[in-house]
Amino acid sequence: MKRLLTLMLLLPLLSFAQKGLPAMPGMVSFTYRNYFAKDIPATLDIVKKNGVTDMEFSNLFGSSAEALRTQLDAHGIHCSSFGVSYDDLVNKTDEVARNAKALGAAYVRVAGIPHQGALTLIDAQKAVETFNKYGKILKNQYGLTFIYHNHGFEFEPYENGTLYDYLVQHTDPKYVSFELDILWAFLPGQNPAELLKRYGKRYKALHLKDLKKGVATGDLSGKTSQDNDVILGTGQIDIPSVLKAAAKAGVKHYYIEDESSAALQQVPESIKYYQSIAKQ
Repeated sequence: MKRLLTLMLLLPLLSFAQKGLPAMPGMVSFTYRNYFAKDIPATLDIVKKNGVTDMEFSNLFGSSAEALRTQLDAHGIHCSSFGVSYDDLVNKTDEVARNAKALGAAYVRVAGIPHQGALTLIDAQKAVETFNKYGKILKNQYGLTFIYHNHGFEFEPYENGTLYDYLVQHTDPKYVSFELDILWAFLPGQNPAELLKRYGKRYKALHLKDLKKGVATGDLSGKTSQDNDVILGTGQIDIPSVLKAAAKAGVKHYYIEDESSAALQQVPESIKYYQSIAKQ
């Protein structure tokens, strides 16, 4: 009888595992940026109340990495990815790596490329050189994996594809991986699921978010109202096809990012939706 009860409890978790999806998505600290800026422990209480134990931080919110790690440990939360600026990657590499290690992160993430106006081939070529160089340093000296997070402007047309294709194809897979922000792929007119199918194992993480219905796509500016982030499954993006492609690609981390002013209300609903799809 005990074995039967144990099996019944494990079945929901097994269904997730079989799909290659975690039972619970992670969270990006930017979702609760205004709360973290005021009270880190209280905000971690909110995160944990939602059942989230995997986080990506791109801000220390006035704390040291060591002090933040102490708070994370106390809440049973793990920081798997640490986001930094392009400039800090280049000019503060050792500090970035030390902070990432102190947080317990496996990944160092950058979410932008210096450019003026539309991204150019020269901009992309410089980024490739930078990512390969510092990705190698992070890997060989610190055991960290560098990941690049798209922000929309990378999808400028180039040859038979885009400059985003150029970035993926010309960076060294040994030292450079990627995090797909599905909204910042969809808004410029791309299909996030197709990108996951095309580049597969290059992706280590996703930013899960949905774009408000009625917002026009084809915008390569890398800008849209933060309140265009809506509850997963209520917007324009085909979330089930994204999750299916991500699982097949072997993506390990699925971070919800809700930049809207309604994040406190929307995040629990997005988590429910994620779980409903993952269970199917």
